[in-house]
Amino acid sequence: MANPEKRGFNFRFWHRDLAVDLGTTNTLIYMPRKGIVLQEPSVVALRQGVVVAVGKKAQRMLGRTPWGMEAVKPLQGGVIADYEMARKMLERFISRVMRRFPFLRLRLIITVPYGTTQVERRAVLAAGKRSGVKETYLIEEPIAAAIGSGQPVAEPRGIFVVNLGGGVTEIAVISLGGIVLATSLRQGGETLNQTIQRYLYRRYRMEIGFSVAEEAKKKACYAVNPPEGLTYTFRGINLRKRMPDTLEIKAQELTEAISPVLKAIAGAVTGIFEQIPPQLASDVMQDGLLLVGGGALLPNLDAFLEQEANLPVRLVEDPFTCVVRGASMALNYIDRLELQRG
Repeated sequence: MANPEKRGFNFRFWHRDLAVDLGTTNTLIYMPRKGIVLQEPSVVALRQGVVVAVGKKAQRMLGRTPWGMEAVKPLQGGVIADYEMARKMLERFISRVMRRFPFLRLRLIITVPYGTTQVERRAVLAAGKRSGVKETYLIEEPIAAAIGSGQPVAEPRGIFVVNLGGGVTEIAVISLGGIVLATSLRQGGETLNQTIQRYLYRRYRMEIGFSVAEEAKKKACYAVNPPEGLTYTFRGINLRKRMPDTLEIKAQELTEAISPVLKAIAGAVTGIFEQIPPQLASDVMQDGLLLVGGGALLPNLDAFLEQEANLPVRLVEDPFTCVVRGASMALNYIDRLELQRG
């Protein structure tokens, strides 16, 4: 029998790398040369304890399930709140990808927020283990974000990253492949949604769903300087009348409502910068702050942070997928990064 190598077989064809951004709001899976192969909400639907749906189908059930069914979000604040549900959700997501791209050997890298405990990290590693996964690695989200934005993370140069995700905001200074200073706030894009919900409840006694608040944030919320005349019409329950109602609110009012959350993030950015060693601070002042994450898509957020932190701010290209793309790239030089392996 002829030698397979002489017949031109490339055994690396049967090796696949997958990068997973296991987020509070969405889970992204990225494959080199294929791009984003899965983008789904991090939601699981159950019927009497048995998983019946995950992702978009499960998300549509949030707040609409009959007796005997429930839709849950297994991740809260960027970490796994329900390990068993997260494991089942991740297994189903990976199975979908494997059905599209069958292979023999899989190397998996999963992003985790800075500051997660070893117990939480072991839970993520365990969630990633399944049939067909031979190696599993973890990478901290700020480092993945810096790599995804094209920064030379392994060099002795200060890189300042603000990663605004769905459930957590991470602020980190990176040099020589590691995190020098960082903090993690359990506030993110979903916090803004909840802030809008509370504001309407307290000011107008109107109750709206989480998805309505999300839609309003996308269409009418600005970090600063909203367009004059822009409004958004909410549909919900008027608690004074005890009946369905609509309410039109100016974008300027929504901007003021979410301002305290954004100011808390800006304050944390300033707090970290004040602790940076002088040489790294010089690098940051020259290169600016990198703004990444789905929450970075809030209009004028870069201008708001520049104004509040008095630092140049650069919104990276495609901030929503920056972290998962960086995680995938990190597998190319594992020996130069400190990655936890399961």
